[in-house]
Amino acid sequence: MVRHYYATADLDDLEQVEHELEANGITEPQIHVLSEQDGAVESHQLHEVEPVLKQDVVHSTEIGAFVGILVACAVLVIGYLLGLTEGPGGWVPLVFLAIVLLGFCTWEGGFIGIQVPNVNFKRFQGLLHRGRHVFFVDVEQEQEGLLSRVIMSHPRLHAVGTGEATPGWVVHSQDNFKRFMKFMP
Repeated sequence: MVRHYYATADLDDLEQVEHELEANGITEPQIHVLSEQDGAVESHQLHEVEPVLKQDVVHSTEIGAFVGILVACAVLVIGYLLGLTEGPGGWVPLVFLAIVLLGFCTWEGGFIGIQVPNVNFKRFQGLLHRGRHVFFVDVEQEQEGLLSRVIMSHPRLHAVGTGEATPGWVVHSQDNFKRFMKFMP
């Protein structure tokens, strides 16, 4: 899948684009609007980006966990090389310290990430600050033509790039879950 980004200031036009895409088979989990005007996006019933995903929590937590693994391994190796494992406690204190440091680094990564914009959306900060909205669609190769046709009929949308999309299996899982919930009693 490929993610296509478009910018506009017209939420009414975006609402029409979403309806056209959904009417032609592009599903809700494939469509999102990134905006600093959450109330306006919600009033137009557009599929907005979840607030937690606007921040870099997931990416920074992953980096923190990676750093934590390196620190934990370093503690274990240094403890072994210094002979600290031969004492009465053996490996227990070192393993405990390694686990605590891994948890702390992971937490700290997430804490830092909640304070900065998502790494995938940083390039759009200027547009967002000027009151524009970023509309993005994750499409499979066979949906590219459909997306192009719909976008061409909306001249207020301006292409602002492409990027890595949500994995197809995640989108299909979200679709299946939504269908399941719709038919549940």
